[in-house]
Amino acid sequence: MVPEREGVREGRATASGGRERAPSGATATTRPRARLDQPRPPRRRLLPEWDPEAFGRLSERIARFLGTGRFIVWMTVVIILWVVWNVFAPHSLRFDQYPFIFLTLMLSLQASYAAPLILLAQNRQDDRDRVNLEQDRKQNERSIADTEYLTREIAALRIGLGEVATRDWMRSELQDLLKELEERRDGHGPAVFPAERSAVRDADDR
Repeated sequence: MVPEREGVREGRATASGGRERAPSGATATTRPRARLDQPRPPRRRLLPEWDPEAFGRLSERIARFLGTGRFIVWMTVVIILWVVWNVFAPHSLRFDQYPFIFLTLMLSLQASYAAPLILLAQNRQDDRDRVNLEQDRKQNERSIADTEYLTREIAALRIGLGEVATRDWMRSELQDLLKELEERRDGHGPAVFPAERSAVRDADDR
């Protein structure tokens, strides 16, 4: 009775846990086998994740704004207000006195961020141009292939039409036949039908 109970317990453990009993030679340090029918758990990343496409679109918008006259006007207005405030305002309200070190730091920080954003936007534009050029090249290849096919078809049609009897040719041939028939009726030519030739031959034989 004891072996039967042990077998029942093993079957229940296998059905509930979904795992088979480890072999007798396995130890605690044995690594569990990876399940191929299940996806791997996501790895933890220390760096923050972002959407490259969304970041690229944002960089293109910023680069487009930096390349407009509106940005230059706004930046000029901000710099003028900054300088005027820190020159004519009371000393207690001035936050960046001459020689405007904080303003220089802000402008250098803006330039350090603007340059990579502009380069990223240019790289995206280059990628789009490369894709467009590839599509144009494939379209040109298809157009050239279609043109060559139509050229061969037109040449074959011309060759075929060269061997077909046209209306003018049929008209000229009929006119020649009519002239020949008229000449034969007038007696200037040979007999028109083979029956007349056979009758002439019979008369000669007699």
